[in-house]
Amino acid sequence: MNLFVNYGVATFYDAPNYEDYCTTEITSKDYSTEEACEKTGGLWNEAPRIKETVPRDEIQESWCDEEYTCAKDYGVVKDVYNRDVFIILIIAGIISILVGFFATQAEAVSIGLSFGGLLSLIIGTMRYWSGMDDYLRFIILGVALAILIWIGVKKLKD
Repeated sequence: MNLFVNYGVATFYDAPNYEDYCTTEITSKDYSTEEACEKTGGLWNEAPRIKETVPRDEIQESWCDEEYTCAKDYGVVKDVYNRDVFIILIIAGIISILVGFFATQAEAVSIGLSFGGLLSLIIGTMRYWSGMDDYLRFIILGVALAILIWIGVKKLKD
């Protein structure tokens, strides 16, 4: 069930590609000045001031993070994608758990669908965990705990 749902998501909902945002055209150039770096959306990192007693070969140089802006743009798009996949997996997981709960004629199918749905909830949550705020994390963990208790009581009672 989980392979089917995840492969379906990958088939019908394309993930954003890092290379579409940070092209080799940006990353292959030499940005040796602050102006050249910032002109293409990079972030110039100034070398820290070092005392005169440090040997010359240990002095750090300033450098350009040429992927600063494009990586930030990619991160925003990737967060939206992970949120959408999270919603799809949560819906699929809840449907699977409900079908597993009501499929009482075949115990193995019932348990398989219930735990498959739970796994879908876990996978979806892991994908979007870093994008969630603390309240949503708390709610998700509470719902997952309630589902686990519910499945355990139902399956052990039967």
